[in-house]
Amino acid sequence: MTPQRNTGAGAEAELPEYAGHYRLESCLGSGGMGVVHLARSTSGLKLAVKVVHAEFSKDREFRGRFRQEVAAARKVSGAFTASVVDADPEAARPWMATLFIPGPTLAEHVKRNGPMPPAQLRRLMAGLAEALRDIHRVGVVHRDLKPSNVLLAEDGPKVIDFGISRPKDSELRTETGKLIGTPPFMAPEQFRRPREVGPAADIFALGSVLVHAATGRGPFDSDSPYVVAYQVVHDEPDLTDVPEELAPLVLRCLAKEPEDRPTPDEMMRELRSLSASYDTQAFIPAQRTGVTGDSSDMPMPEPPKEKESGRRRRPRLSRRVALATGAVVLALGGVAAFVRWGAGSGPEQRESNSGTTATAFAAWQANPVTKGAATPQCATGDGKLFCTETSVAFALDPVTGAVLWRHSVADAQWSRPPVLSGGLVQLVTDKARHVTALDPDSGRSRWQRELPENRGMKYAGDMLLLARADGTVTGVDSATGTTEWSRPTEGHGTPRIDFFPSDPSAAYLTSSSADGAGTQVTAVDPATGDVRWDTPLHGLLRPVGAQDGAVFLLAADPVYGDTSAVVRYTPGSGTTRRVKLPAPRSDAQAGVHDGVVYVLAATGSLDAVDLDAGRRTWHLETSVSRGSAPVADDRHVYFSAADGRLMAVDTHDGKVAGQTSPRFGTASGGVATSVPAPLILAAHVYASAPDGTVFAVDAEDPAAW
Repeated sequence: MTPQRNTGAGAEAELPEYAGHYRLESCLGSGGMGVVHLARSTSGLKLAVKVVHAEFSKDREFRGRFRQEVAAARKVSGAFTASVVDADPEAARPWMATLFIPGPTLAEHVKRNGPMPPAQLRRLMAGLAEALRDIHRVGVVHRDLKPSNVLLAEDGPKVIDFGISRPKDSELRTETGKLIGTPPFMAPEQFRRPREVGPAADIFALGSVLVHAATGRGPFDSDSPYVVAYQVVHDEPDLTDVPEELAPLVLRCLAKEPEDRPTPDEMMRELRSLSASYDTQAFIPAQRTGVTGDSSDMPMPEPPKEKESGRRRRPRLSRRVALATGAVVLALGGVAAFVRWGAGSGPEQRESNSGTTATAFAAWQANPVTKGAATPQCATGDGKLFCTETSVAFALDPVTGAVLWRHSVADAQWSRPPVLSGGLVQLVTDKARHVTALDPDSGRSRWQRELPENRGMKYAGDMLLLARADGTVTGVDSATGTTEWSRPTEGHGTPRIDFFPSDPSAAYLTSSSADGAGTQVTAVDPATGDVRWDTPLHGLLRPVGAQDGAVFLLAADPVYGDTSAVVRYTPGSGTTRRVKLPAPRSDAQAGVHDGVVYVLAATGSLDAVDLDAGRRTWHLETSVSRGSAPVADDRHVYFSAADGRLMAVDTHDGKVAGQTSPRFGTASGGVATSVPAPLILAAHVYASAPDGTVFAVDAEDPAAW
């Protein structure tokens, strides 16, 4: 491409054409440290590529800082940051590529719209507390949190620019006499003893950011940075116009001594107690006009002040949509870039329906086990919801949430959801050595059985399949607990067993080679153990779904285990289709619907891969870290977060359609370590949360959740 000129501060005379193998399409903005370019990966993924100025490339201290920036950004890359895709800090012109995230900075939002209202401010506060919790968990201190380093993305705030962040145990020091940071948002210790800055400095900055969001100014305000520095160290903050219910918590954040400030977890707990109306939907745009194709390639329309919601693939309740012009800002090392964006003010409440019948569905939540709340794990069947929580199993009416029965087993720990198999509710202990089968109508025990030693198990239709260490697979009748068949498996060591109700004719046995170069896949009849087909496939593969006789698998990197591609094998034709992902996805989970595989990474990255089309159709960076496996219907893909939120994303364009309020638990941190997938039944979605609740919402209108 023709080199583009840039008149920004510190701009190069001519911009480079490539950074690594990424072709730079245009200059988005420039700052004192470098230039940010819009680029695309080979597969079309939009990226923001930061290339440092040539003058700094020869500076050893700067290169050290840039290496540290890359390392810090990679460590925290995920739900609350712009994920790092690639970087080369050793190049002649060091560079780093991150995902391109649409959304204005907090600074631009406040400048354009004025101070945030209290509800939106609470949500911002909670989102930033979550972000700092994740940043601090990996041992990183940001040290420059300020409004221009907070992106208000569609699904929540993102913290960006780790240019001066460092690990707590870093040996990298700043030059003598230099202050690193932005004075209005620096903690007192950053002025007094900058080499001893810890995570609490980010909490002080968060307090200053919240005052700015609430009032349009900082808690310490002066035209002179020297005066501001004195005020930060010696004066009390000005919290005039900060909402009364939030002022005490903000004041604690701005304490002069680090040990007097709250931790991110303490902030989230206090925010929960402030208002029952607290939720995390601050930055979900209202309904957009319908588009087709990859939305990342579509130009943003000129936003009207007010209009009716646009065309969708299926009719929904109409909502008024308020749109405001905005900006996409990517600030990496002080570099900002601007394009149009659309920001909604959130959906209005749905109009009351006086014609609703007494049997109409209404959202509900239940907490059948109040002591020692943990996240229930549930399944549907026989017109009921069956759930387990610690040593208690219970059944709920899916329409009302009423408890139908409860069954307790002392000292039992059920680490997996119950299964309705063989007409009975099957409960398996956490070590997979004992099964209890209950009557679905009464909850009474019908039979119990100690299982033989096994390395894997799966309910498949009316059978329980067990895999032993010698590769033998056994089928147990779920209705009676008796063994029906037992067979050795050829080509397998200890096979993994998978079964998908969407195609109940087969269970899948998989074993991968030691080097991850190949995977043996065998489909067996669950009732008899007869082999339906058997084939070796290339790569380290894991089945995630089945449909119309085909099996869908995730392909993983054999060294790191990150998901690199989605695979479909069709035994009827013997054909394999493989779609490579633009970047590896860590700890990915997936769900399949209508030929599309939805891949959710631990970092919150969500991809929709259409195997018929042979391409990824959309991508979304969500605010969910280590969420559940995704499930989908024709309209939405649903998944749960560790804080109890249920999220819905439009299957057509990959936009966030809605999310519930968080439901934190009482355990340390308030979130679940493993997250059960939501359930879809009769146009309703059911999910569970760390506070012990099971809840149901209407699948038709996630924006009203």
